[in-house]
Amino acid sequence: MSPLLTLRKMLERRLDDGTRSWFQETSKEVADRDDVRHFATFFSMASRHARDRVPLAPSAEEREAAGRVVEGWNPERWTMLEALRVALLLSRTDLAEDSCVDAVEELFAYADEGEQRALYRSLALLPEPERFAWRAGEGCRTNMSSVFQAVVLDTSYPARHFDDVAFRQAVIKSVFVGVPLWRLWGLDGRLDAELARMALDLVAERRSAHRPVQPDLWSCLGEHGGDRALEALEEELQPGNPHTLGRRAAAYALARAGETSRLRAALATESDPAVRASMEDALSGNTSQSVYSFLEV
Repeated sequence: MSPLLTLRKMLERRLDDGTRSWFQETSKEVADRDDVRHFATFFSMASRHARDRVPLAPSAEEREAAGRVVEGWNPERWTMLEALRVALLLSRTDLAEDSCVDAVEELFAYADEGEQRALYRSLALLPEPERFAWRAGEGCRTNMSSVFQAVVLDTSYPARHFDDVAFRQAVIKSVFVGVPLWRLWGLDGRLDAELARMALDLVAERRSAHRPVQPDLWSCLGEHGGDRALEALEEELQPGNPHTLGRRAAAYALARAGETSRLRAALATESDPAVRASMEDALSGNTSQSVYSFLEV
């Protein structure tokens, strides 16, 4: 099944009769006409037929289906309006041609915040998505948090199409702006020594300023931090540290570094129930990036 058919199935179960009729007619017109101006008009007019604050709310089965169609695609946090706009874009018949790239760039030139979110969410679903790597990089420089999240979260785009420098920058910016890194699909597969160094430098900066370490930083290490990481993690795990979330995140990071013996030793003297629970969970082998979902509040 294609991304378009997957989205259509989700939408048609949720749209009222009038909006469903408009979507079907407009999708056909988009497919029949290669006209940037008309397409831009339809893309904008979608806001008259779906509200941006209404969640798409796909079921678990629908989310699994989306992930099978495009690995890493998770529309769980999409809105109805975003889904409608992406479906209109996917209705074009020139998706693999340069004219589609031109049309997408034309939309970006005048897009408001909501339209930008929809466009960035669409990139991983288009043929030859690497064609839009520059555009996605531009999205990472935005000051709008919702747009930045549309670029990097719940999509395979950064992990598959960013070079090492761009990927590391996206990760570090995510930490700075409070974006939940566990939703940056493919993070574990892109960890490296340079990203670990950058994360540990930030840890040192925070501590020198007597500020708590952002817990998400511990998810950036994996097995790449060396002795410096182990020292930083053991300091974070000290019983005197009042930041429980950071201590829990550090416990998982020790296990992710393969240091289960150190983690067992820490567990033997740990009294905080929440930290103990995370230590035990990590020792059970639950160490993928998704374990950090507890940090998203």
